[in-house]
Amino acid sequence: MDNYPRKGLRVRCERGVNPKVRKVCLDFCKWIRTEMEFPVRVVIYLKKSNYIKNITTKELVSATFFAPYQKDVEPYIRISTGDYEELLKERTEIDALYAYLESITHELTHYQQWLNDKDFDENEAENNAVELVDLYHNSEFGLREE
Repeated sequence: MDNYPRKGLRVRCERGVNPKVRKVCLDFCKWIRTEMEFPVRVVIYLKKSNYIKNITTKELVSATFFAPYQKDVEPYIRISTGDYEELLKERTEIDALYAYLESITHELTHYQQWLNDKDFDENEAENNAVELVDLYHNSEFGLREE
């Protein structure tokens, strides 16, 4: 993987993404760069829509990971954030925000699986998402009740 021209994790926010969601996701990605390696650049797109259409199955989902067949094509992740106000009606603010962080981490687990030529394992992705977000929550950088 050393011959890739671009490495790292980048985040792009669509205009209209809630500013609080944007800040929390950017802060989390800054932290996760210290926990994971990104030998092939992956971009996370934060979308303002409630759902994203999966390009393979065409179903509406909250997050996707695009895994190119060729390793010289950069993968990307899309996370929908448009349901933030709805989540706030059902959950605490921290729980609502952490739902996005778990989606990011879930898709980053698929990124790691792709890097290592492993089959995508949803159970591993779910467990890893909860574990890493809990680690973040317990770090000095995690969200706190205001």
